[in-house]
Amino acid sequence: MPTWQQLRDVKLNEYTDAADGWGKVSSRSNADKDRVDNGMFARIHDTQKGETATEATHAVRQLSRNYQYLHTECGLVRTALNGLASELAAPQKKLKQALEDAENLKFTVKPDGSVEYPTDSFVLSPGSHTAEHGAPVPLAPGRGEGVGSADANKGKAEDIAQRIGDAVREAAEIDGRYAAALRRLKAGPGLDVSDADLVDAAADTKALQQAAGKYADDDTIPHGKSAKENAAWWNGLSQEQRDEYATLYPASVGALDGIPSSVRDDANRTVFAENRAQILTDLNRPAPNQYIPNPNGSYPAAVLSPEYKQWQKDQERLKEQLKGSDSIQARFDATGKEGLPEAYLLGYDKEGIGRAIIANGNPDTADHTAVYVPGTKTNLKDFDGDINRMTETWLEASRWAPGENVSTITWFGYEAPQSLAPDAMQKDWAHDGSPKLLRFMDGLETVQGGADNSHTTLIGHSYGSTVVGDASNKGDLAADDIVAVGSPGMLTGKAEDLDVGKDHVWSEAASSDVVPAAGKVAGLGGYTWGVETWNGVPFNAGYVQTVPSDELFGAHRMDVDTSGHSDYWTRDSESLKNQAKVVAGQYDKVNEDD
Repeated sequence: MPTWQQLRDVKLNEYTDAADGWGKVSSRSNADKDRVDNGMFARIHDTQKGETATEATHAVRQLSRNYQYLHTECGLVRTALNGLASELAAPQKKLKQALEDAENLKFTVKPDGSVEYPTDSFVLSPGSHTAEHGAPVPLAPGRGEGVGSADANKGKAEDIAQRIGDAVREAAEIDGRYAAALRRLKAGPGLDVSDADLVDAAADTKALQQAAGKYADDDTIPHGKSAKENAAWWNGLSQEQRDEYATLYPASVGALDGIPSSVRDDANRTVFAENRAQILTDLNRPAPNQYIPNPNGSYPAAVLSPEYKQWQKDQERLKEQLKGSDSIQARFDATGKEGLPEAYLLGYDKEGIGRAIIANGNPDTADHTAVYVPGTKTNLKDFDGDINRMTETWLEASRWAPGENVSTITWFGYEAPQSLAPDAMQKDWAHDGSPKLLRFMDGLETVQGGADNSHTTLIGHSYGSTVVGDASNKGDLAADDIVAVGSPGMLTGKAEDLDVGKDHVWSEAASSDVVPAAGKVAGLGGYTWGVETWNGVPFNAGYVQTVPSDELFGAHRMDVDTSGHSDYWTRDSESLKNQAKVVAGQYDKVNEDD
């Protein structure tokens, strides 16, 4: 426990000055990590081939991991020192006020914290100037012992001693919390950061969250709020506060729609790196005993142990999570390949079927932004195809937007149905997912500075188009164009009902794609009065159900030269080129069905 003299004399600015130094190291490490991720990988793709490129990629990935660890751990030290200084300020102020009161009353605070006081009625001996004193009041006596005493100073001394004791005990509790967290913040031997180091960093973060909860609380971060509310909260923080919240609560900060994409990316990459390390660590844990004696005492003599059965289930889950993280890591490593821009991880959650939001290029500064919403059976373990669809879209759209910045985003931020029947025949998945999509789109518009600062296209594939349709039906969708690809229906019967207006609704459907017809069976389309036609020839009339590929729906029906439900993003295909032309705002170049 600190003494009252130590609490009085501690210079809190020395803690904050040291915190500034650690913060600079953390920020510099993060900047160096960005240079590695966005510069060195690009150089590898430009200059190295074959086995040399593979080895170089591993080395650069390790360097990125080292900087990630430095960024996290140094940021935690900074936050711990700032939190310690901030929390110690209150008991120090309380102590100094008590000491000042004692001085004003001519009381004496003894080294052990007890308080000596003069009596109210004292007699000076002849020729003496020494006052008689009451017995010293010990540190933190029982409250109120001096109340009602004939000597008023006794009660005052008790109060001062109590306040001194309270301040010292409060400081001791604060010191103990932060000391325990700071003792954890040390690196192991060696130059390479291992999976164990990153797992330990995650544990360090949790420990500091508990220690610094009074200084920076996760509850003060807006959860479930609008993008504008999130942005207002973020903009109201100092840069130091932003850094500390991002360090202490990276998952919460990374999920905030409406704050800069670079901030979300940094926070989510911290979560991603630590989660990936935990997955690899857990996968390498030895198996428990496989067999135990049959508890029934019958044949067979040995059976699989419950622990081994659980281990098997855990291994399958971990392998799926690792496969998903491999897809994301592969996109990070591909930066620079064929001119691909840096990747931004705008959302990540490994639990359940997983979630991830990945942007090619910075959407905050993009002239043209495309957001792709995948459909049925989307999950993180098979996420590479969805990532690749938007890298192909970026490559093609960039050709149609020379001299302009393009960002394409794979948005898997909702729980997609995992089966064609009965899941994908239900509307609930769209109803649950569309509010999340609306918040994300609002967030993009917010960080871009308004609706006029980027041309935004929303691409929905399969059931993803149903989510897009429901989002548009619910209100103000922050998009300029909607592209429905292989759509089973958008829960509305006419293109003109969608927020962007009839002239900005586009559709693609291959002749061999059965999903649009299946969507009508499921009732995912919308109903309207009219005459149905095929190649302009009427074949039905009345109150009919339509999907975006129907002529009666009223969308621009774009030419398709691919087959099936999943090949609309085949490189050099007309199907991909037409989508890219919409993304680039080159409407007059789009080839449509006659």
